[in-house]
Amino acid sequence: MGDIIKGETGDWEIVMGLEVHAQITSKSKLFSGAATNFGGDPNEQVSLVDAAMPGMLPVLNAECVRQGVRTGLALKAQINKRSVFARKNYFYADLPQGYQISQYEEPVVGEGEVQIDLADGTSKSIGIERLHLEQDAGKSLHDQHPSKSYIDLNRSGVALMEIVSKPDMRSADEATAYVNKLRSIVRYIGSCDGNMAEGSMRADVNISVRKAGEPMGTRTELKNLNSVRFIRQAIEIEAKRQVKVIEGGGEITQETRLFDPTKGETRSMRSKEDAHDYRYFPDPDLLPLELEDAFIDECLKSLPELPDEKKARFMADYGLGAYDAGVLVADQETAAYFEEAAKAAGDAKLAANWITVELFGRLNKAGTDLGDSPISAKQIGELIGLIKDDTISGKIAKDVFDEMFETSKDPGVIVEEKGLKQITDTGAIESIVDDIIANNEGQVSAYRGGKTGLLGWFVGQVMKQTQGKANPGVVNKLLKDKLDG
Repeated sequence: MGDIIKGETGDWEIVMGLEVHAQITSKSKLFSGAATNFGGDPNEQVSLVDAAMPGMLPVLNAECVRQGVRTGLALKAQINKRSVFARKNYFYADLPQGYQISQYEEPVVGEGEVQIDLADGTSKSIGIERLHLEQDAGKSLHDQHPSKSYIDLNRSGVALMEIVSKPDMRSADEATAYVNKLRSIVRYIGSCDGNMAEGSMRADVNISVRKAGEPMGTRTELKNLNSVRFIRQAIEIEAKRQVKVIEGGGEITQETRLFDPTKGETRSMRSKEDAHDYRYFPDPDLLPLELEDAFIDECLKSLPELPDEKKARFMADYGLGAYDAGVLVADQETAAYFEEAAKAAGDAKLAANWITVELFGRLNKAGTDLGDSPISAKQIGELIGLIKDDTISGKIAKDVFDEMFETSKDPGVIVEEKGLKQITDTGAIESIVDDIIANNEGQVSAYRGGKTGLLGWFVGQVMKQTQGKANPGVVNKLLKDKLDG
């Protein structure tokens, strides 16, 4: 179900398509040998090609092509054996050539689809229009001098995949799920590191509103959103702005807008150009890109098990529900951690629960991620094993888990050091039960008079006397037998 905006004239539907720019993982740029490392000093990673010196000719980086094709295959998309690089002409200070080398009418990857999972348990297919290769522009810095802008060309020429969706999204939830799924896929296959904070992945959102059943409205483009949180906020704010403009008698202008998270608003950046404004034409310095079947086959064989396939396997092999499986496969490292823990525990469902609830909860609270977890997958499995063989109770296990998180000690060591082994000796528990019954005649009479809810009180007394170490199943059975007898 899409987001519905309640306007003064009725309900409005949001329609969105996204253009996601993903920086290709490669040691050098798309058309030059300059480095692509993040965080270099300004203009230290710039070749003569990137700086558009006269007479410099671009040379296509084969690794960038390979990663683009692998990404297309992972998106279940059509791979075009023939594609053409074009010049997209526009003037900006951080674009020294005066044009960007991109692909237009003949991209390397055609139509595909991405399956997204939503919080309500439903799934939806989002169409991919195309994936094309292009070079990034440089960066203008406006905060280094009171009256001048500085130019850093380190990003100039860096290889990008622009993944263009169809206008299939109807809510901020769908848009963020789509970006998260794309990020998961490119990270699985290693074609992009997906680091939005460093600009390795960013999204432009094309958004319009309409009344149900009406034609598409005029769209605006929200440019360069570099976090999932900002994508969500920008969509909600811009959609409400458009409804307010239309209902106030105005018209939406096709334009590019920027999102200001500090002020919580979008503002106009420039009028949105149509394709003809860029005067695309095939780049005369670059031959058409011709791919052979053997190259495409090699790209396909290099792909790992992808998130959707892994999710299906987790559900089939481990009996997990769709939600848990989806959470665990979103990140390749998490999926591997789970499989190791499930193997060590001999119980996949318990492993999934301890990872997604207890471990993730503690990691989030500590502001860290799984890669820095003080608890290994093997240790999670060992902890579950101690619960299953009745060495400790589930309640005690949480205390042991807390100690594991603080010290990285094995659970068995903690249980021994702190004397936390569960009391399963029926005789020892029975003696405590007899004492409690003998010393609480009023509660016994009330229980036998029909207040059976008092059983929990009796259980609590036994657990208190044993410091939580008595086997709950044994305690419950003994109490019921003696109180009902």
